[in-house]
Amino acid sequence: MMTVLGCIVYEHNIWLVLVAVLLCGTGSWVTSRLFSKTTTATGKQRIGWQAMTALSAGVAIWCTHFVAMLGYDAGVPIGFDLSLTVVSLLVVLFGNAIGFAVAVSNRHPIMPASGGAIVGLAISTMHYTGMMAYRVQGIVSWDRTYLIASIVFSVGLSSAALHFGMRKGSNVMAVVLTLAIAVLHFTGMTAFKVEPMYVDGSFSNPDSLWTLAIAISGMAFVIVACGLVSYLIDNGTRAETMAHLRQMALYDALTGLPNRANFNERLEKELALADAQKIRLAMIGIDLNRFKEINDTRGHHVGDDVLTDLGLRLKHLVREDKGEFVARVGGDEFAALFRIQDDEMVGINRFLKRLETVMFTPINIDEAQIVAGASFGVALYPDDATNKETLVSNADLAMYRAKSQLTEKRVCFYEAGMDKAVKARRCMAADLRKALSRDELSIHYQVQTSVSTGEITGYEALLRWHHPERGFIPPSDFIPLAEENGLILQLGEWVLRTACAAAASWEPACKVAVNLSAVQFAAGDLPKLVMSILLETGLPPHRLELELTETAILKDRERAFHMLRQIKSYGVSIALDDFGIGYSSIDTLRSFPFSKIKLDRSFIDESHSSQEALTIIRTVLALGKGLKIPVLAEGVETREQLSLLESEGCGEAQGYLLGRPASLDQILATGRLRIIERPLPLPRTAIHDPFGLSDVTIGKTGTDS
Repeated sequence: MMTVLGCIVYEHNIWLVLVAVLLCGTGSWVTSRLFSKTTTATGKQRIGWQAMTALSAGVAIWCTHFVAMLGYDAGVPIGFDLSLTVVSLLVVLFGNAIGFAVAVSNRHPIMPASGGAIVGLAISTMHYTGMMAYRVQGIVSWDRTYLIASIVFSVGLSSAALHFGMRKGSNVMAVVLTLAIAVLHFTGMTAFKVEPMYVDGSFSNPDSLWTLAIAISGMAFVIVACGLVSYLIDNGTRAETMAHLRQMALYDALTGLPNRANFNERLEKELALADAQKIRLAMIGIDLNRFKEINDTRGHHVGDDVLTDLGLRLKHLVREDKGEFVARVGGDEFAALFRIQDDEMVGINRFLKRLETVMFTPINIDEAQIVAGASFGVALYPDDATNKETLVSNADLAMYRAKSQLTEKRVCFYEAGMDKAVKARRCMAADLRKALSRDELSIHYQVQTSVSTGEITGYEALLRWHHPERGFIPPSDFIPLAEENGLILQLGEWVLRTACAAAASWEPACKVAVNLSAVQFAAGDLPKLVMSILLETGLPPHRLELELTETAILKDRERAFHMLRQIKSYGVSIALDDFGIGYSSIDTLRSFPFSKIKLDRSFIDESHSSQEALTIIRTVLALGKGLKIPVLAEGVETREQLSLLESEGCGEAQGYLLGRPASLDQILATGRLRIIERPLPLPRTAIHDPFGLSDVTIGKTGTDS
C-alpha cells in the first residue's frame, strides 16, 4: 500500500493526478446515473441507454488512464504508439458495452456481478494495452504481484459496483466504480519498472504533454457532460410526463377542476382531519338544473362552454386556506367540501351562497345569456353520517330532494326522513314490476270532442294504477319511476296493445290516442311494435293517434323523425302534446308534419286571468291554421273556456267539462260507446307493411285486457 502511495506521490505530477481523479469520479457518477436508466428502460430505449452508459464509462476510464500516464514521470523520454492507443480505447468501449448489457439482462441474480466482472476485465485490458503503447527509452519490467493485484482489484470492485448499482443505488455504484478504475491504474503503475537507456538527442517536451493532458481531459469532460445532460433531460421529461399524467388522472380535462378520483382522495383526508381536530365537515352535492335542456336545444358544444365557464368560476371561488374544495364528479354533477370550524352554520351558509351566485349568474355564449342553475344537497359529518359512503349518499339524497321540490328552494340539508322516502320509492318500483301480473293496472279513457259541434272525435287512453294497499297512485308518481327503471317499455306496450284491442270494437269507430314516452324512442323498434299491434288487434291505422312531447324527440331528432315518418306512413296520426311549454318550437313543426297540436292546459287555466296566456292561445291557433294542423285544447273545465275556444276557432277540446277520465265500462254505461263484434284482423293490403309482419302469425306478447 505504501509503495502504491509512493508511486502516486513521488512518480506522478500531483496536479495531473488530481485532474485524473476528478475526471474518474465525475465519469463514474454520470455512468452510474445512466446505468440506472438501463435498469428501468425496455426495448430500443434500453439499447440507447446502454450505448450511452458504455460511451460515458469508456471515455472516462480511458481518459483517466491517459491523463494519469501523462502525469507519470518515467525519468526518460517517452512516446506513444498511435495504433495501440486507439485499440485500448476500443477495447474499453466494447468491453463496457458487453458488461453493462449482461448486468441488466435480468436472467439471474448473479448477472449484475458477472457484467461488472466483464467491465473490470475491459478496464484491465485497456490499461495494459495502453501501457504497451507507452514507449520509453529503457528496459521495461513488471512486478508480477502488483500486476495480478491490479487485475483482481479491477474485476472485484467493478463486479461489486454493478451489483450495488442494481441493489443499492447509483451513489454507491459511483464510489465503488471510481475505486475500481483508480486502484487498477495506480496499482498497475506501481508494477511498472523502467531501467533507463538514454539515446543522444532524445527528449520529451513537458509543455506538450501538459497540453495534451488538458486537451484530453477537456474532451472527456465534454463527452461525460453530454451523458449527464441526456440524463437530466430524460429526468426532466419524465417529471413533466408524470406531472401531466397526474393532471390527467386527478383533474377534469374540460373544467380544470379536480375529478372524482381526486375528490374521493381529498374526502378521505378531510374526514381524517375532522376526526383529529374534532370539527365537522360539510359534503355538498351539486347538480345542474338545466344542463340537459341546454345540450338539447343549443348543442353539446354550448354545454361544454357552460361547464368550462362554471369550472373557471368555481376555481376562483374556492379558498383552499379556509378548507374549501370543489370538484366535478360527473357530467353535470359537482361536489364540494367545507370545514365547519365553529359551532355556528354561518360559514357553510356563506359558502353555499357563493356557490349559488356562481351557478345562477347568467353565462354569455353566442350573444345569448344562459342560466344553468343548480340544486344543492348538504350532509354533515359526523352529524348525518359516520363514514364516507354514507356521507356521499346522504348528500345525494338531499340534493335530489332539492331538485324535486317545486318551490324556489335551491339548497336542502339532509334529514333522516329522506332515507324512508328513498326506501318507499324503491318499494313502489318493486310493486310496479308486479302490477301487470296482478291486474292492478287499468286504462281510463277521456273523451275528446269537436268544439263547434260537440261530436265525439276520440278518446285518450290514460294508464291508472290501483295499489291493493295504497289505493290509487297518481300517474305523476309512478310514470317517472317507470321511466327511471326501464319499466315504461313494458307498460307502454301493454297500454298500446290494450287500448288498440278495445278501440277495435267501438261503435262509433272513433280514434284512440295513446301517449308515448321518450324512453320508447331511445330503446326498441317502435315502428315495428306499432305495426305488430295493429295487425294483431285489427284496429285500422287511421283510428290510432300517438301523442308525444317535444322532449321525446330532442335527444336524437333525426332518428326520432325517421321512426315517426315510418309510423305515419302506416296511416297512424301523430300529435304533438303539451305544446307551448318547455322546448316547444316552430322548427319542430316545420321538421315534421304532425297530425295535431295539443295546446297545454296551463294556458286554458289562465285564459281569463292572463293576457299573456290568451295571446299564446291565439298565436298557437293561428299557427295551426297557417300550417294546416288541427289544434286540440286540453284542460277545459268551464263554459267560459269552451266559449273562448269556439270564438277563437279551436277545432277540438278535452277536459273535465266535457268528460272526466273513466273506465270503459263506465263509458259504455253512458251510451256514448257500444261494443260490436270484434272484426277480423285487417288483410295485408290494408296497411303498408314494410316489415312483412302480416305474413307471419303474431302472438300476444303482453298482458291483454
